[in-house]
Amino acid sequence: MTDPRKILLTSAGFETKIISDAFLNFLGKDPKESKVLFIPAAAVSPDAINVLPKCMNDLLKVNILPENITVFDLHCLMAAEELSAFDTVYFTGGSSQYLLNRINETGFNTPLNDYVSKGGVYVGVSAGSVVAAGNFINNLGYLKAALNVHCETGTAPGIFDDETVMQIDLTNNAVLIHNGKYEIIG
Repeated sequence: MTDPRKILLTSAGFETKIISDAFLNFLGKDPKESKVLFIPAAAVSPDAINVLPKCMNDLLKVNILPENITVFDLHCLMAAEELSAFDTVYFTGGSSQYLLNRINETGFNTPLNDYVSKGGVYVGVSAGSVVAAGNFINNLGYLKAALNVHCETGTAPGIFDDETVMQIDLTNNAVLIHNGKYEIIG
């Protein structure tokens, strides 16, 4: 049985062509026809709020149309059927614990896990990456081990197992989870 998950975990988004290309490959269709659910819920501090335009620009620079981006702040539960209308769920950075609490408290974890298990693209930036890994209790469980973001030096590119603690640097590398493989790219 193949693993249809398409998960891209970054420190700072689409900082390199390799990371952008990995996203576009996961998307598998014309980005101009793609719909993205943009979730800025983790951005609770002034610094994180200031980075939101950069995160939105990540999507625009790979040709996602502004009208195809829906901002959703996890203020309520979104049904699985509604979530399935999106090609990508993009979580921004900020407070990882706050984001994870919001995901779990609203019950969004259930439709999100269903969405990801059916091949919906998950993009995490900073906090959006950390909640997918083993850093906290009740995490999303896409990566068993902890994931450290914003590191001075990232783990060398290559395949790894999901119980190995990974480090991704601020700009050059990212974690891909697809086809049952865990890989650092960069």
